[in-house]
Amino acid sequence: MFSSGFFLLPGIASHYTGPSVFLAYLLAGVLILPAMFSIAEISTALPRSGGAYFFLDRSLGPLMGTIGGLGTYFALMFKTAFAIIGIGAYTALFWDVPVKTVALIATLLFMLLNLFGAKKTSTLQKIFVTFLLVILTAFIADGLYTIFFTNLIDKPARNEHFTPFLTNGLEGLFTTAGFVFVSYLGLTQIASVAEEIKNPEKNIPLGMILSLLVTGLIYALGVFIMVAVIEPREFAGELAPAAVAATKTFKWLPGNVALVLMTIAALAAFASTGNAGLLSSSRYPFAMGRDNLFPLVFSKIGKKGTPTVAILLTTAFIIIFILILTEEGIVKLASTFQLLIFMFINFSVIVFRNSKIESYDPGYLSPLYPFMQITGILISLVLIIYMGWMPVIFSSGIILIGLLWYYYHVRSRVKREGAIFHWFALLGKYQYDELENEFMTILKEKGLRQGDPFDETVIKARISISDKKIQLDRLIDKISGIFATEMNMKKNTVKGAFIKSSPLDGLISIPNILIIYAKHSEVIHPSMHIIVSKTGIYRRISLLGKDTETPINVCFFVINPENNPKQQLRMLSRLIDIVEKEDFTENLMQCKSHREIKEFMLQNERFITVKLLSGTAQGVMIGHQIKNIQLPKGVLVALIERDNETFAPNGSTVLLENDTLTIIGESNSIAKLFKEYINITDMDYN
Repeated sequence: MFSSGFFLLPGIASHYTGPSVFLAYLLAGVLILPAMFSIAEISTALPRSGGAYFFLDRSLGPLMGTIGGLGTYFALMFKTAFAIIGIGAYTALFWDVPVKTVALIATLLFMLLNLFGAKKTSTLQKIFVTFLLVILTAFIADGLYTIFFTNLIDKPARNEHFTPFLTNGLEGLFTTAGFVFVSYLGLTQIASVAEEIKNPEKNIPLGMILSLLVTGLIYALGVFIMVAVIEPREFAGELAPAAVAATKTFKWLPGNVALVLMTIAALAAFASTGNAGLLSSSRYPFAMGRDNLFPLVFSKIGKKGTPTVAILLTTAFIIIFILILTEEGIVKLASTFQLLIFMFINFSVIVFRNSKIESYDPGYLSPLYPFMQITGILISLVLIIYMGWMPVIFSSGIILIGLLWYYYHVRSRVKREGAIFHWFALLGKYQYDELENEFMTILKEKGLRQGDPFDETVIKARISISDKKIQLDRLIDKISGIFATEMNMKKNTVKGAFIKSSPLDGLISIPNILIIYAKHSEVIHPSMHIIVSKTGIYRRISLLGKDTETPINVCFFVINPENNPKQQLRMLSRLIDIVEKEDFTENLMQCKSHREIKEFMLQNERFITVKLLSGTAQGVMIGHQIKNIQLPKGVLVALIERDNETFAPNGSTVLLENDTLTIIGESNSIAKLFKEYINITDMDYN
């Protein structure tokens, strides 16, 4: 985010509004809030490469996906090209080198970095950003001190720098806000690589919010200092205002040290933006190729796990833009089309919410829905109007190219519709069922959300092991009675919920495994009952006109509260992910106790099994109540197996020799227990 917006644009932007340019930066940061919240919501629901393209395609359909993908792709490349030109411009302050030659060399360097993968790229980003923030923080601290607490800046002259404050009134202020809007586009680029982000439901919105707070503050204060210390005419024509401002502050540094430091900071900023811009923009042709909107060659992954062809194409475009376009033209074009995309993104949130697709499950919900989205749409329209005719004509050209590409290349290859058709379905139109399947796949890949009680439900599950042949309809009746007793409900109510939520021809069925699920308003917390049958549970089906019976060895009954259907989907997805693993049924059938079955179901790094034996490290627990035992923070003794019986303990339970404990908790805490007991040969651990 810190590149052209801070080191190149302030002087150019002051042409439209004068000294109030620093307010325009602050205003732009506020006006991007609706788009930021909308992108954060969708990207936590659908963490996929492609960002705005993927969101528009899945919400409004492949036509809008094509237009949005092309537009955002070009907008990001324009911003990236502008940032890389800045590398050449600031390098030329010290060495007599051609600006565009330096920019071309830098572009090729970033291409090589991106070909080696996002992980190596992100390491470089951390170095760039850390150095940059240190320099900018020092610049702002010293600048404010110089302006308000020293006599180095003549106060009457400083006041003249701010007069007249709004040279073109509110129209100039809003025009400038639209012009510098490109300074905040890095805020939303993160969505284009959401598929490669660890824990996106937390890190995407948190990263966006923190970035906006930091950058908004630094932009406003930094540009304010530039306005205060640089003579207005000089400021309006200066392409390196930050470097000039540094020479007028930092008086305590000798020689040109201040200029050198600010130039290095600028180069770090341009390198950071250029690197991140190439990373994120290259994911657009990759994602569009994966969806058949672009030729499939762009979806190919190289040996390093990166979309090689997409990166090469993006590099070629950026080189072309560097060679033929001017700085101001690039900024206006990028800002205008991005505003248009933001308008569509805000509308997409409204579409997703009204589509009622249960597997649309964002980990972050935009506040003040739908007023936030409606406001965002109006903001985009107003700012586009202020940007002038040329950017609007360019945006129209990109839309026209997108339309032609869709009708002559995409339409015959893509048979997909967006979530808007699910909204139409509620109004009596049709919907595209495959979209729900795709969202379910994404939900499954995302896994459980923090706080989802899947492990707890498994730990507390009832288990029945049978050697007798069982008919499924009788089993449903029997298990419904058990659930009814546990939950103080009527048996027919529970049985009706199972049949209503999952009719017998629509159960989740995997070879030798059956999942029967239900939800009801009277259920307080999720519950599970696992049936293991060595001889088989038999379900009668019709095959080729004849009734036949298919054996089932493992049957899961799961019932959930009705008021949290998305949590139910996440837990079902987790259960399916477990049972689909190779040889699941065979391995489960070999478990000798309820404890082993539950541990096999957990099968992750969040539990450990410990057998208490005298003379071992864990032997110190023998004879003590659980509540008095010192265990790492965030763990719980969930199960105890004693004399072939398994039960859930409480804090007053006294531990005995030969007890086998199942301890669950956070992975870091479980790792500490592993480390403590890993060399204990007589410990049973998983």
